[in-house]
Amino acid sequence: MILGLATPLTYRTPEEWARKHKALGCKAVVFPVDCTATESEIEAFHKAAMQESLVIAEVGIWKNVLSADKYEREQALEYSINQLRMADRIGALCCVNIVGTPHGPVWDGAYAGNYSPETWDMIVKSIQHIIDEAKPKNTKFAIEPMPWMVPSSPDEYLKLIQAVDREAFGVHMDLVNMINCPQRYLFADAFKEECFEKLHGKIISCHLKDILLLKPFTVQLQECACGEGMLNLERYAELASWENPQIPMIIEHLESDDAYLQSLQYVKNRLSDYIDRKGDER
Repeated sequence: MILGLATPLTYRTPEEWARKHKALGCKAVVFPVDCTATESEIEAFHKAAMQESLVIAEVGIWKNVLSADKYEREQALEYSINQLRMADRIGALCCVNIVGTPHGPVWDGAYAGNYSPETWDMIVKSIQHIIDEAKPKNTKFAIEPMPWMVPSSPDEYLKLIQAVDREAFGVHMDLVNMINCPQRYLFADAFKEECFEKLHGKIISCHLKDILLLKPFTVQLQECACGEGMLNLERYAELASWENPQIPMIIEHLESDDAYLQSLQYVKNRLSDYIDRKGDER
């Protein structure tokens, strides 16, 4: 496995951005600019990453391509296509979004309609449309799992892969997002095994974080920094490395650069047996 951060950290130039991640021991990065940047700016960051031998693990989209508002939906689809095209040009491993929802004001919110047959059809068609328009050759389009929308389980992800039926559709593994009930929390190791077994050969990139079951009634599951929950991070790293020895694992959802740096050091210490170090000494 190789490590990366979901934040670009503070930087002044593309070269400083890349050097800083390299110096921290990261070999993977999330691309820090989007398709609205100038071609020269995009190329500058791409070149800086290549010069430091950094894998561009992810290009994010984070737009509601299923919005009930027609203008918002069309804009989100156009942005998604352009993001995937950019990701393909710079050789990113994946371009990732969540499926979105037409059922309420919160684009990543929990609504019963998220699981309706009509929404399923919209999801499949939107993914097919984005891939067919962008025509990526180097990059996979992927959907991040969510606790309350498709895909919220490995079986749902497999069903989605089969329905989309596109070679350029891959898996983004966010294990914590699928631990959405006490059974998966209490038997998390077995759930990890199920995820990696069923999705084997399709996983492009992973998010790395932790989860904790809170004491107050009723069930409250809280995402947290690595080491602050109960997740067997060693087993997660081992399974990810079996999938691909160079698979990126991206630390995310922390509040500051300092928090990211502390988490990165913690992860490097705890998961040292699984982190690829080839090429660290230059």
